[in-house]
This record gives sequence, C-alpha cells and structure tokens, in this order.
Amino acid sequence: MEKTRTNVAGATFLFTELEVDQLFTPEDFTDEHKMIASTAKQFIEKEVDPYNEAIENQDFNRVVRLLHKAGDLGLLAHSIPEAYGGLGLDKISKGLVGEVIGRAGGYGVAHSNHTCIATLPITYFGTPEQKAKYLPKLASGEYLGAYCLTEPGSGSDALAAKTTARLNEEGTHYLLNGTKLYITNAVFSDTFIVYAKVDGTKFTAFIVEKDFPGLSLGPEEKKMGIKGSSTRSVIFEDCIVPVDNLLGEVGKGHVIALNVLNLGRFNLGSACMGAGKYGLHLALKFTNERIQFGKAIAEFGATKEKIAKMASRIYAAESIQYRTAHLIEDALGDLYDSTDLELVGKRMMEYATECAICKVYGSETLDQVADEALQLHGGAGFIKEYRVEQMYRDSRINRIFEGTNEINRLLIPTHLFRKAVKGEIHLEEVVQKAVLELQEPKTNFDGPLARELEAVASIRRIFLLCAGVVYEAYGASLQDEQEALMKLADIAINLFAAESVVLRSLKAINKNGLEKEVFKEKLAIAFINDVVLEVEVSARKLVTTAIEGVKLQQTIGLIIKNLSRFQNEGAAKYNREIAEVLAQTELYTN
Repeated sequence: MEKTRTNVAGATFLFTELEVDQLFTPEDFTDEHKMIASTAKQFIEKEVDPYNEAIENQDFNRVVRLLHKAGDLGLLAHSIPEAYGGLGLDKISKGLVGEVIGRAGGYGVAHSNHTCIATLPITYFGTPEQKAKYLPKLASGEYLGAYCLTEPGSGSDALAAKTTARLNEEGTHYLLNGTKLYITNAVFSDTFIVYAKVDGTKFTAFIVEKDFPGLSLGPEEKKMGIKGSSTRSVIFEDCIVPVDNLLGEVGKGHVIALNVLNLGRFNLGSACMGAGKYGLHLALKFTNERIQFGKAIAEFGATKEKIAKMASRIYAAESIQYRTAHLIEDALGDLYDSTDLELVGKRMMEYATECAICKVYGSETLDQVADEALQLHGGAGFIKEYRVEQMYRDSRINRIFEGTNEINRLLIPTHLFRKAVKGEIHLEEVVQKAVLELQEPKTNFDGPLARELEAVASIRRIFLLCAGVVYEAYGASLQDEQEALMKLADIAINLFAAESVVLRSLKAINKNGLEKEVFKEKLAIAFINDVVLEVEVSARKLVTTAIEGVKLQQTIGLIIKNLSRFQNEGAAKYNREIAEVLAQTELYTN
C-alpha cells in the first residue's frame, strides 16, 4: 500500500485506537486558518446575505458577480497552487471556507462546486500547460466551472455513462456526443469537466469550454431548493474538443472522477456542518424571543433537549470534519506539483472511508437540525419570511449530492473487507481479539471521560464482532447483502463520530484542565449517552439478519452486556445545562 506522510492509514479507526495527540481539532487552528475563515464570514454576511432574495429568484447575474468578488478576495483560490495564481492553502483552510459558505443556500452550492469538483481535477490531474491555461482564471473567478458526470441513465453507477468521444481522422480533436444531467453552475460556467467513453469503452475525462462548437444547454431545472444555483442538462452533439484538452490518460477517467468525489464528499460535509451551525443559531434566537404560557419557549425542557441534541451532533460533525481535513492534508499537501498521476490517485483514495463518513454524517446532521429548527419555529417555520423555511428545502439535496448516502454507506465497510482480502489487515485476528475483550468488559473508570473512552473501545469491538458475523455468514456474496452492510456502516459512522468527540474533549481537558473545559466534557457525555443506544439498535438488527438460534441470543446478550454499561445517570440534566449555555450566546459554541 502507498504510504502517506501520516502514520494513520485510512480506515484504521475501525480496528485500531487513536492516541489523543494524533487528533487534529478546531482548537488547533492557526492564525492563518482563523483569518481565512473570518474573510469568508465577512463576505457571506456583507455581500451574500443582503441579496438572498434575489439569489432565490435565480438572479444568476448576481450570483456571477458575487463569485467574481469571492475571487477578488481569494475565496476561490484556496486549493489552487501559488504557481498558478492560487493561495495553495491546506485542507483545513479549504474546510473552513466550505463551512462558512455552507449556510449560503444556492450561492454556497455554486461556490463550493466551483472550488472543488470543477477545479480540483485540473489542479491534480492536469498537464502543466492545462494548469497554466485554466487555473489562474478559475482562481480569480474569470472562469467559472462545472462538473459533468451524471447522465439520464447513470447516476450512482457513474461508469455506465453513455457519452462517447471519438478521435477525428486528423487526430486533432475528439467529437463528444451525449447528455449530462443536473449539472450545477451550467448556465454561467466557462469550463466543464466532462466524462466520456473514448471509442465507446474507455472512460476518460476532458476539459470542455462553453464556446466549443457542439455544446448546448437544456432549460433550467425547477428545483425544490438551492434555487440560487443553476441546474441544467449539458448536451454534446459532435462537440469539438482539442486533443490537448484530454485530462489525465485515456481510459483512466475513473481515477479522476471517483477520487475527486472523495474530496467533494469531504467538502460537502464541511458545508453541511456550517449550515447546521447557522440553523442552530436560528433556533436559539427564535426560542429566546417566542413567549408561550408566560415564558420563552427556550425555557421548556422539551426545547432544551432538542437544542442540546442539535449541538452535540454538530460538535461531532465538526470534530469529524477537521480530523479528516488534517488526514487529507497529510496525504495531498505535497502533491500540488506532482506529475505522478498514479500516486495522486492512491493518495486521494487513502481516506475514502473517512470522506464518505463526512458526507453522510454532515448531511444527516444538517437535515436533523433543519427539521428540528423548523419545528421549534412552529407555524412560522413554514413561512418564507423566516430563513429556516429555505434552509429546510435547501438541506434535502445533500443526502443525494456526491453519491447518495446509501451508496456512501455501502462504501464504508466495503473498504475494510477489501483490505482483508488483500491481506492488508488480518480480519479474523482482530475480530477474535475484540470478542475476547467483549467477554470480559472493563468495569472501573477513573479520570475525565474514562467511561466515554471505554465506550468508544466497546463500540469498536461491537463493530468488529458484527463484521466477523456477516463475513462468516455471507463470505464472497457479502456485497449483495446491502441491508447488513448498511447497518455495519451505521456502527462504523458512530464509531468515528464517538472517537472524534471524546478524544477532542479529552485533548482540551488535558491541555486546559477540566474546570475550563466542563462544557466540552458535557457535550462528550451527552453524545455518548445517545450514540451507544444507536449502536446497540444497529448491532442487534444486523446480527438478526445473519445468525439464528442460541448463537443469536448469545451474541445479542454480549452486545447488551457491553453497551448498557455506558448509560450515564442524569441525561436530561446534561442536556438542560448544554442548552442553557447556548441560550445565552444564541450561537453554536463548544
């Protein structure tokens, strides 16, 4: 396996404990990180928010002007090397900009799409000549970009694309034919990253400019949400593309398409997490102001529980995002100028599991926050005058973008089993070790978050137990057992979230003392209280699909015996205390 610069290989959290000092957290941001986040925040508040209604009414000229202004501020250039007019910043900076932009609805989608999947294929897979031609203009906003993968007959099954590319007799141009569907930024894009099959079989990437003969657009789609982003079909009818615009190698388009989507999933997780913070702010502000039965609804226990659960979930999403950002930076930070496309592809794939989790967890966190924030608004939440109505509509697409959450769930355990098949991990050994540890659970917990640390370890053992059960039950046909794989993925996702939360809080406590980090301790305790129940339910459902009889009852007993230890007393108390802190600030805080 190609080694990255970090000593934490992709997906190892599934079977190996992480040391607290190995975790990157938001508390580790540098001044440069904070500065780029502040620039993005001021831009959204001063330049984008005042024009939200115009953007919602699809004033795409306004969207383009805002993208140009973002380019002037460097907000389109963070992931482009300095040698090509960019800032060459790290992936933590990319995540911070993505987080701030995420609350901006359709504009945020247009911005993020441009800076990520529409630009990064050239950044990492372009020739020096292609980079010199396109990246400076994409960095400044002179050129805006789109990504063309989905087709009428191929969505999740991207490699089933029907668009073709045929080299002309002179060998100077490819002729592209086909239709791409639901293309973000289509109406105002200057460049399109397009995937087509050379000679009908070799899946290949191309850079196509809007003025190339044979390219046309379909009508604007009428969407439920993210109305401020353009969505159209892109049609190729003998579209003439110079051979110099072939991106990467013929027949290797899947390396670009699938690996760039890993970064897209990470980016989407950042945007969803940032939007979730904004949704929590809207809920806090409204519940403080709305009076019922003689007091603010923020004072009611049911409200406090909703607020606390939103906050602890966002805390987890934030912890996941910046843990993953640091891993990706370790993998890709030294490859901006690399011409070794095989190495670039391997490094991009290294943290595919973690990126899938960012996407799934972030999008489902935002959906939960949007739903509960609207509920706390009552009838007002259904009225366009209140921003939460738009947030509710805008949030729904994120579980479909960048590969559906179902597809991403299936990817998570699949990566583990592939490592086992390749001999990169000895699955039988780690499963046996986990089962032995489950049979003799630890009962004494000493020190801050000691119980929660052991809960993380137990969740990992439960995951390995379940992985062993389904691997033994289904063997080579496991890929067809999607119900089991999805539940196994849910346990893996909760493991990554739980470990990220507990280690983040413990790292802060170790550095600053428990007295100064009581709030982070409460967030971790409240989160673990909920997550162990979710893991127990997923595990019990999973094993009932794979085993039966006495073995099933013994396995369920082992699951309950281990996870029931971690139900802390006073769950309502923790939730109320968390909500009361947040009600004072009316902002997400940690």
